[in-house]
Amino acid sequence: MERLTENKIVLIVRETRLEELKARFNTVSQARFYVQQLGGDFADYEAEDATYREAVAHVRQALARLARVQIVHRTFLPNFIFGPDDIAVAIGQDGLVANTLKYLDGQPLVGVNPDPARYDGQLLPFVAKDIGKIIPEVFQHTRPLKTVTMARATLTDGQTLHAVNDLFIGPRSHGSARYTIRQGRQSERHSSSGIIVSTGLGSTGWLASLIAGATGIANALGKPSSNFAIKAKRKIPWDTDHLYFTVREPFPSKTTATTLVFGQVTANAPLYLESLMAENGVIFSDGIEADYLDFNSGMKAAIGLAARKGCLVT
Repeated sequence: MERLTENKIVLIVRETRLEELKARFNTVSQARFYVQQLGGDFADYEAEDATYREAVAHVRQALARLARVQIVHRTFLPNFIFGPDDIAVAIGQDGLVANTLKYLDGQPLVGVNPDPARYDGQLLPFVAKDIGKIIPEVFQHTRPLKTVTMARATLTDGQTLHAVNDLFIGPRSHGSARYTIRQGRQSERHSSSGIIVSTGLGSTGWLASLIAGATGIANALGKPSSNFAIKAKRKIPWDTDHLYFTVREPFPSKTTATTLVFGQVTANAPLYLESLMAENGVIFSDGIEADYLDFNSGMKAAIGLAARKGCLVT
């Protein structure tokens, strides 16, 4: 079989809800019994699983005709090393695309929607049958790419973590995060539920919900809401040259302040944090709590724009 190239295509897959249930209950029969006992529709789980498997098989077969293919489960992404000439193809939901993108360094990423009737797929412009046409164009550099700005957290011990949507800095579970926050000449001590740092791509997610909540409270109290709430309804460009940070539920006290709670992070104005949490302080990105950095007493973090950019095939 003559392929277009000997470069590698990395196909990233994830488990379905049915597979997660099977891992929990050991067999499909036990999983079915559990769901149906609670009044759930197990047929929906089976239909979703069958559709996903069919899409993966179709994509894998199409890719195998074009290049070498390596399948990687999403749980192995933090330890997987992509080659400089690899092409990544993620088939799943938007979260899988975002989680894959932060481990790439300029390699193009193709997002495939396995079930358009089920998933809106903001980051999934293609379906399985498109792959045979799209990948050759990527090889030939004729397919347009969209640049995505990423955030990066850098700790004093040299560890780093990238984010495509957002970074969370705070407690591992429900509780108060204690830290000092500094930007430019302004610095203060906080007790809060943590900090969210959002990219342009992630601005319609967690950040939007925080802004909506703050705006609703301000309106209910008869206070004029910020124009940013209106601006936030518009899409912030994915390649924007800044990030937004917001502090969740800051608590005012004799030793903690609530002034430095929202703003932009730019190349010239990074955010600096020092943990005051004896334990359970973490930094994770894009909602993947299992892939985190410890952020406990004495540890310092610099939050800013990542040097590398994501490249989504459109």
